[in-house]
Amino acid sequence: MSDMVTTTEARVGDAVEVKGLSGNPAKQGQIVEVLGDYPEQAGLDLEGFLHLGRTRPDNPHEQFVMTPLGIKMSRSRNGVSRRHGEVARQMWQSLFPERPADTVPIGHVTNGVHMPNWDSAPADELWTEACGKDRWLGTTETLEEKIQAVSDARLWDFRATARASLVDFARDRFSRELTSSGASPEDVDRAKHLFDPKALTLGFARRFATYKRPDLLLQDPARLLRLLSNSDRPVQLILAGKAHPADQGGQALIQKWIQFIRRPEVRPHAIFLSDYDMLLTERLVQGVDVWINTPRRPWEASGTSGMKVLVNGGINLSELDGWWAEAYTPEVGWALGDGQVHGDDPAWDAVEAGALYDLLEREVIPEFYARDKSGVPTRWVKRMRQSMARLTPRFSANRTVREYTEQRYLPAAAAYRKRAANKGEGGKQVVGWLRAVDQQWGQVRFGEVRVDTHSDYREVEVDLFLGTVDPTSVRVELYANGINGGNPVREEMTSTQTRPSASGGRVYRARVPAVRPASDYTTRVVPQRSGVAVPLESAHILWQR
Repeated sequence: MSDMVTTTEARVGDAVEVKGLSGNPAKQGQIVEVLGDYPEQAGLDLEGFLHLGRTRPDNPHEQFVMTPLGIKMSRSRNGVSRRHGEVARQMWQSLFPERPADTVPIGHVTNGVHMPNWDSAPADELWTEACGKDRWLGTTETLEEKIQAVSDARLWDFRATARASLVDFARDRFSRELTSSGASPEDVDRAKHLFDPKALTLGFARRFATYKRPDLLLQDPARLLRLLSNSDRPVQLILAGKAHPADQGGQALIQKWIQFIRRPEVRPHAIFLSDYDMLLTERLVQGVDVWINTPRRPWEASGTSGMKVLVNGGINLSELDGWWAEAYTPEVGWALGDGQVHGDDPAWDAVEAGALYDLLEREVIPEFYARDKSGVPTRWVKRMRQSMARLTPRFSANRTVREYTEQRYLPAAAAYRKRAANKGEGGKQVVGWLRAVDQQWGQVRFGEVRVDTHSDYREVEVDLFLGTVDPTSVRVELYANGINGGNPVREEMTSTQTRPSASGGRVYRARVPAVRPASDYTTRVVPQRSGVAVPLESAHILWQR
C-alpha cells in the first residue's frame, strides 16, 4: 500500500472508462499502457486490478476511477479540511456499504499556507517586531500572545500602509492594461488616480467557476452601486480571476462583472484586473481589508486564498465552507450562510446575496469607519488582531506539515518497519491472519441481547458466537449514531467470562449513560489486529439485527 491519498475537491476524480475485458479495446489499451506489468507484480490480472478502481468491483461496465483506487491502495486517507473530510466520507460510503458515513475511514488534515511567501513588507516588519525574524522556523505556540500585545495604533498604521501600497499597484497595473488595449490618454490618466488609499477595500480573486458564485455580489447591481458610491463611507472593489478555457459559464461570469464595471457611475469604485497570476494574487492578499469568498456549500474543499490574508491583517467574509467552516468565530471575521446544503437553488442564492449586502451595510462598513479620537477604528482593529493572532499560526504550513507528519507519515513508516522486519515476517503474519479471518468470518453470529436499565446508566449484554475465530481477532462494540453532527458512540464491549452463556455463546457487556433510548444502540463486531488497517484491509462487519 502507498502511505496516503489526499482526496480532491468535491468531485469524483479523473475517470478513465473501462468496460471490462469485453469493453472498449482502446480504453483497455490506455490502461495497459500506463500500468505496464504492475498488476502482475502485485499478483493481479488486469481485471483484478480494475476492480480496485470501482465502487462495485464486479460490475465490468463501471468506470475505472482514480479516487477509489487511491482509497483502496492507501493506508491513510484525508480530506483537506474538516468539512471536506465529512463530504468525502459521504461521497465514498459506497465503498464501505455496511458502515455509516461518519465511520468511513477518511479523516482530514486542513490545508495551510507558507506565510513567508505571502506576507507583505509591512507585515513582515510588524511580525518581526512582535515575534522575531525566525518566527516560522520553529513552533508557533507563542505567536498568538505576542500579536495580541501589539497596540491598536501600530496595527492600524500597518494596515494603512499595506492598503496604500495595493492602491498604487492597482493604479499602475490597470493603467498599463488600458494602454496596451489602446485606451484614450484620458482614460489612462484617470486610471492613475483611481481609488482612495484610505477607503475600505474589498477583494475577490480566484478561478471563476459557477460553483464559486463570483456573481453573488452582483445579484442586486443597484444596491451594490449604492454601497460602493456612498460619499460618506466609500467602498472600493478589486476583482481578478480566470475561467478555464472550456468553462463557458465561468467566462460568462467574468463578462457580467466587466459589463457592470464599465458603467460610468461604477468605474471610480471597482476594477477588474486581467491576466490573473501569482504576482497579482500576492499583491491582493497583502493589501485588501476584506477578502470575500462565496462558494456554494459544500463545493469548497478547503480554499487557501483567505488564509493568505491572515498574516497581512485582512479579514475574511466567507461562506461557511471549506477551511472557514472550522476557522470562523464572530471575533475573527464574518460568515455567510447557515451551514446547510441548499444545492444550486437560485432562490437560496438570492437569500445569501441579501445577507451579504446586509453584512456589508450593517456591520463591515460601519465598523471600518467608526473611529476614535485618534482616528483608529477600534472595533475593526480588535477583530483584525484576533484574526491575525488566532488564525495565522493555526492555518500556516507549520501546523499542516506537523499534522501530516504526526498523524500520517510517522504511523505509516512505523507500520512499514514492523511488517518489513525479519525479512517481512510481520507482513507474512498479517497476511495469514487476514486469510484466517476471511475463511472463518461466516461462523460469527449474534445471539440474545439483554438491556438492564438503571437510574443513570444502561448495561447491555449480548451473546456472540465466534466459532473458530480467535476472540482476540475481533472488537465488539455498542454503537449509536451521532446526534446533531456529533461523533458516533462506539463503546467497546468486553467479555470477562470464561464460561459460555446459557446458549453457548460468549457474553459481551458494556455500560452507557441512560441519556438516550436503548433503541438508539445496536451491537456490531469487526476484525481487530494491531497494525492492520480496518476496514481497508479487512472490511468484514456484522451488525446485530
